[in-house]
Amino acid sequence: MSDLRQRFYIEDCPVRGEVVHLEEALQTILAQRPYMQAVQVLLGEMLSATALLASTLKIKGRISLQIQASGTFKWAMAECNHLGELRALADYEEDPRFVEAEDSSVVLKSLVKPVLFINIEPEFGERYQGIVPLDQPTLAGCLMQYYDLSAQIPTHIVLASNEKHSGGLLIQLLPRTNEEEQKFVDEDLWPRLIMLTETLKAEELTELSPNEILYRLYNEEAVRLPDVEQLQFGCTCSKERCAIALQQIGLEAVKETLEHQTPILMDCQFCQTQYTFSAEEALGLFGKHVS
Repeated sequence: MSDLRQRFYIEDCPVRGEVVHLEEALQTILAQRPYMQAVQVLLGEMLSATALLASTLKIKGRISLQIQASGTFKWAMAECNHLGELRALADYEEDPRFVEAEDSSVVLKSLVKPVLFINIEPEFGERYQGIVPLDQPTLAGCLMQYYDLSAQIPTHIVLASNEKHSGGLLIQLLPRTNEEEQKFVDEDLWPRLIMLTETLKAEELTELSPNEILYRLYNEEAVRLPDVEQLQFGCTCSKERCAIALQQIGLEAVKETLEHQTPILMDCQFCQTQYTFSAEEALGLFGKHVS
């Protein structure tokens, strides 16, 4: 068991769900820089959340969660694409409150004027951005509120993380398609599933396999499991993207940079890959030549 996403259904009921477990990808991301403990937990929860939300999309593309705030904690983002590739990053100032905290609520309480963005970027078509108030004590609570108010799909989410493992569980009550289907729906199923899900402990969510979690919670329900999906760390950086970034800052800015640094070195903050542009390469992006 390492980085997995397990979809599940309740037979003959309009309920679907996902369980995510992250290990290697989480540790790879947290090893990129020395995050304080509470920030590690928050990034782990955000990674599990993006993996869960990405599974609900029927498009090729990526979804990201981005927290922006003032104060000690500046911003954090986590991203997952349709291939199951994950990455994340955070920027903050040292804060003694973040040192030994075992959950992300310490960070969330410290945020000044915080906003959570949900960004959906399909490979083709228009981008979508949802804005979520960070006014709940947990990230899971904020996301559930978003689904209830904006998407209007009853959704229950549980998240947990530590420095080695991260996990998440999502269940959704889908709309009934017709009156005939409504006749066979167990009206007690949804509140029963929520009650069972709330018995899940944080250490169970981070340490147990998705199959074991589902068995412990819903062994009296008719649960159907499609094939498990693999997740992994993946960065979308490339020299081509760096070239586009140089073009966007303009020729004069590139010339000024070359006066102080030749070649131009560009580092990816997500994976620490370094891209090099000689003066000829950098100026060539604008159809210019080194004189």
